[in-house]
Amino acid sequence: MPELVVLTEQLLAPVPGGTGRYTRELVVAMAESAPPTWTVAGVTATHRDLSAADVSGVAGPRALPLPRRALTALWERGVHLWPGGDAVHAPTPLAPPAPRRGRCMVVTVHDTVPFTHPETLTRRGAAWHQAMIKRAAQRANAIVVPTVAVAEELAEHAPGPATVAVIPHGVPAAFRTEVQQAQVHATSVGLELPDAYVLAVGTVEPRKGLDVLIEAMAKPYAPDLPLVVVGPRGWGEVDLTALAEKHGLADGRLRVLGRISDTDLAVVLRCAAVLAVPSRAEGFGLPVLEALAVGTPVVHSDVPALVEVAGDAGVVVPRDDARTLAATLSAVLDDGPGTRRRVEQGRLRAGAFTWHQAATELWRLHTRFFDMASAR
Repeated sequence: MPELVVLTEQLLAPVPGGTGRYTRELVVAMAESAPPTWTVAGVTATHRDLSAADVSGVAGPRALPLPRRALTALWERGVHLWPGGDAVHAPTPLAPPAPRRGRCMVVTVHDTVPFTHPETLTRRGAAWHQAMIKRAAQRANAIVVPTVAVAEELAEHAPGPATVAVIPHGVPAAFRTEVQQAQVHATSVGLELPDAYVLAVGTVEPRKGLDVLIEAMAKPYAPDLPLVVVGPRGWGEVDLTALAEKHGLADGRLRVLGRISDTDLAVVLRCAAVLAVPSRAEGFGLPVLEALAVGTPVVHSDVPALVEVAGDAGVVVPRDDARTLAATLSAVLDDGPGTRRRVEQGRLRAGAFTWHQAATELWRLHTRFFDMASAR
């Protein structure tokens, strides 16, 4: 039986972030929707503890005989260490230099931030991503991107012969099912959630624009509500407490929850008055889709990918404009009929994004290119 190997290394990263959530959701959906003759396995670098990469229904995780840093360096330098399998899916640009003869490889490129906003990454991180994405565009069988916006930017910054397929993310199950009131109460008490609040979700790093959001929330015409921030600390030393002090956000109005489970996040999103997404750059914006799915209004920046995902269900503000963001958050909370209309539009829109559909489209890619490679 042919085997699809999914590189699940991102599940073991210190900060898995949105790409870690993508990896887990995708590999589960691909295992559930695998063609009858195929199996699915997860492969990682060597770690002392692989449990975070253990995914139900997926074989492995199998560890390659190198730690993450060495594996990254090896592949970066073009050494052809194949991770096994007849087809390989790389959910991030961490991938072998090229597919083996008779095999195929598909790579997901989540965004073009390393090209368009390199200042929001470390210098080393931006350079590495640029090089790996350019190589994938030249040597992989196909590149998967989550939005048309990313596909267009990729064509500009990393053109190549690889097929580019737009396959959006899906809404995780935790955000599709109704939550019992007892669970809402338990989570609210356990996390000490305010009765009403403005919410931001994402890794705490420069490109998420949380500095702009905190400045906005300190404006006198911003919603008189606490700001709750969910997400792990990333790079860049973004100190939310210091930013609150700098902009004069009153004591007690900032609540930082850090990383939480999807089960808890589903409750936190449902209980929020509004989700604010002031990002400077994104490739998709999964929190936007999750908020739409649970019926929470969304105010987001004019990043093209966010506009594409939210459609008419979100309210758009210019990037880096704290004044407009503050005024728009208040307007959304004050506009009962308009907000309810957008919430209903959002639920319908989110319903079209499923991980099953994403996995089905990916299988079409893999089986197509595997058949072509096998015939050579």
